[in-house]
Amino acid sequence: MSGCGLHCLKINNITVRVGDTEPVHDVSLHAHCGEITAIIGRNGAGKSTLFKAILGELPHKGEVIFTGHGGTPTKVRPRIGYVPQSLNIDDGSPATVLDMALTYSSRRPVFLPVPKRLRREIEAHFARFSADGLLDKPVGRLSGGELQRVLLALATRPHPDMLLLDEPVSGVDRAGLDEFYALLEQLRQDDMVILLISHDLGYVRRHADRVVLLDRAVLASGAPEAVFASSAFRQAFPTGGEG
Repeated sequence: MSGCGLHCLKINNITVRVGDTEPVHDVSLHAHCGEITAIIGRNGAGKSTLFKAILGELPHKGEVIFTGHGGTPTKVRPRIGYVPQSLNIDDGSPATVLDMALTYSSRRPVFLPVPKRLRREIEAHFARFSADGLLDKPVGRLSGGELQRVLLALATRPHPDMLLLDEPVSGVDRAGLDEFYALLEQLRQDDMVILLISHDLGYVRRHADRVVLLDRAVLASGAPEAVFASSAFRQAFPTGGEG
């Protein structure tokens, strides 16, 4: 895999205002290529809102800066892969995973026959996520774990500079969590910026390089052990948050 064109994401003093409230207030953080940066916090702490600001979906004050390996801001917006918390899918839809993959990656009409070469290319990529056997399965019949593997495969084709994961395994069982974080460790080797929102604090402690504790503003940030040992963390998660 070629090196990442993006070296660092710098968020400087981001504030998002919605009506009379500020779900995100004066947030600054850095996330580096080749690292997993986890954003944790209570429900309603502004985590998903921050992602929407990064994606440009919400107006905001402050700066979202992408820098290259030379440390200077990039002139071209990096390619961003995104896995949302949930996806509204019609259980009765006949659309298959392959249809979704074709829709996401090309303008080719899904009713046309898929060239064998393209099918093999998609299969090879999805195999990395143990999802190649799901290509002909209707999307509405995927289990929670299967859907998340498919969404992760879609978000990384073509290879992104930055991957945003918004509680991507919510409701998945422990086996699914183990599989997801093993995949995340592989993706770390692809030299991309990875931002993860997660409530699975035990997994965050083991796998994240950096942790940001958010509650509208940044309450603590740094190495996992330092954040988990902070008074801010104990106040946010009085029971430890891993039960």
